[in-house]
Amino acid sequence: MFPDASEDIQHWDDIPDTAQTRHPAYRLAFADKDFMLRDELRPVRLQLELLKPELLMNERGIRSTIVMFGGARIPRPEHADQASTPTLAGLARFYDEAREFARLMTLRSVQSYGREDVIATGGGPGVMEAGNRGAKDAGGMSIGLNIVLPHEQAPNSYVTPDLCFNFHYFAIRKMHFLMRAKAIAVFPGGFGTLDELFETLTLIQTERMRKMPFVLFGREFWQKIINWDALAEAGTISAEDLGLFHFVETAAEAIEIIDNFKPDGCD
Repeated sequence: MFPDASEDIQHWDDIPDTAQTRHPAYRLAFADKDFMLRDELRPVRLQLELLKPELLMNERGIRSTIVMFGGARIPRPEHADQASTPTLAGLARFYDEAREFARLMTLRSVQSYGREDVIATGGGPGVMEAGNRGAKDAGGMSIGLNIVLPHEQAPNSYVTPDLCFNFHYFAIRKMHFLMRAKAIAVFPGGFGTLDELFETLTLIQTERMRKMPFVLFGREFWQKIINWDALAEAGTISAEDLGLFHFVETAAEAIEIIDNFKPDGCD
């Protein structure tokens, strides 16, 4: 039987100190950080970043998630007076709606012992914090898919610790958002939220991903920043594509849409 790889690493301190053993070439490949960070090893790093959260979520028995996208800058209502713009202050109400939506969905999740309907957010502040916080309010667990950014903060304190992941590659992070997704809830946000919104809609539109409940919180916000009807009128999307999502204002409305959703072909 072959020795365990971890045993070989533990024995590293016992090797003789020679010119040969000091040279980087002698290091075990999987324990050699400089080697693992070479450009040529990018495919391996991509695979590892996909595999690690997948294995840990499988071990937890997580089968489906409720994905929440939204802005990191959305303040808590009690901090709305500190917002950088009046518009941002007005959007603070969606913090509470995100928190309530996550709480209600997690009450369902705990009935499956955390296997279904697990809240998944980007693990940061704002709407993401509200989502993880709502899950904790309900006594359940939630996922945080963080990303390394130049000015990134620590994960919010409401993410379940052993479901708090960190990514280097945006593409792999997005895959984990959607691989188990059962419903998508999008709250007001900026470039990151728009990126996640349109990539997910594109996957559904092109049938690379199954149709699912897709709700946008805040009709006024979304219709002001995106002229959805103009896209259909121009013919750059089909009129039917406007039916891939629904506008809602409250957690209760979102859950009603999720509950009444019927995949194509189902009566």
